[in-house]
Amino acid sequence: MASPLLWDIFCKVIDNYGDIGVCWRLARQLAGRGQQVRLWVDDASALHWMAPEGCPGVEVRPWTQPLDLAELAPGDVLVEAFGCEIAPEFIATYSEWARGRDGNHAWINLEYLSAESYVEHNHGLSSPVMHGPGTGLTKHFFYPGFTPRTGGLLREPDLLLLQSDFDRAVWLQQWGILLPPETRLVSLFCYEPPALPALLAGLASAGHRVQLLVAAGRSNAAVRTAVESKNQLHPLWNERQTLSISYLPHMTQDDFDRLLWACDLNFVRGEDSLVRALWAARPFVWHIYPQHDDAHHTKLEAFLDVMEAPDSLRRFQQRWNQVDSRPLQAPDLAAWAETAVRARERLLAHTDLVKQLLDFVERIHI
Repeated sequence: MASPLLWDIFCKVIDNYGDIGVCWRLARQLAGRGQQVRLWVDDASALHWMAPEGCPGVEVRPWTQPLDLAELAPGDVLVEAFGCEIAPEFIATYSEWARGRDGNHAWINLEYLSAESYVEHNHGLSSPVMHGPGTGLTKHFFYPGFTPRTGGLLREPDLLLLQSDFDRAVWLQQWGILLPPETRLVSLFCYEPPALPALLAGLASAGHRVQLLVAAGRSNAAVRTAVESKNQLHPLWNERQTLSISYLPHMTQDDFDRLLWACDLNFVRGEDSLVRALWAARPFVWHIYPQHDDAHHTKLEAFLDVMEAPDSLRRFQQRWNQVDSRPLQAPDLAAWAETAVRARERLLAHTDLVKQLLDFVERIHI
């Protein structure tokens, strides 16, 4: 791109770790490639622990109602993250500004990640705005995805170098995690899966020591509730004490990535941590965001197809996500590890999301 652009990214927080996590990584990676970014967010509280040091080139601005636009000109690129419906007063100002520049603008609707076939068909499509303050402008839909015909995945240019330099033992020691010999390390970042008690019982009877690292927030509360219930109903469920549980504090995004690199098995949830689990190339299980009409079941199956998941992983994922009620089987880490490594190799062959987005904006910024 000939010269750096100013990007306005709008994010409405639904899950403190999901939408804001993706938007922060996007903003940070754009800034890392010389762009200027204003991130408008209605609740930036998660950034206090997710990104406490901020990022040069990224300005976080409060998305208030009404939005304070005093002495503020819109940027060159407007990003509407996950259909968040940008404040109309900003759209009105942006529309007036764009017309004053003879239409030199780019309005991107950044969509949710999915492996479903519609993503390839809809990626890059334009949609003229027919009503409201943005009438006459055009949105373009940008879909992250897992194939070359999609917008790709967020990936830092130096990711593989950082992973190769990672010292697992040193990092674990910094967090006060000292592993006895032959201990399997498992991370857990989830919602409230009904299969959680079965998972805990399986880890406790696995035949080897397991250290479970539980992420802060809903995962923490869910595990504490499950453990309390099991202690009351089955006091001897972990009598050999082969399962140890550590409740982690909130981590920065960088440390969460390192957590996934350090573990032998990762349980992740939502969109941001799914992508990070893919880059970690470790065995992982995805807790997809549940939808009331079970639409997430179709989304899960499409992802498992893209992953070329073996039967053992497919069955485990289906049970973890309530697609069925079959017993939760023991993880087949050897097969799952091979699947994860192959998936990362395929995805590394695709251009990353930010590079694709920059190229896309350069083509439509007219």
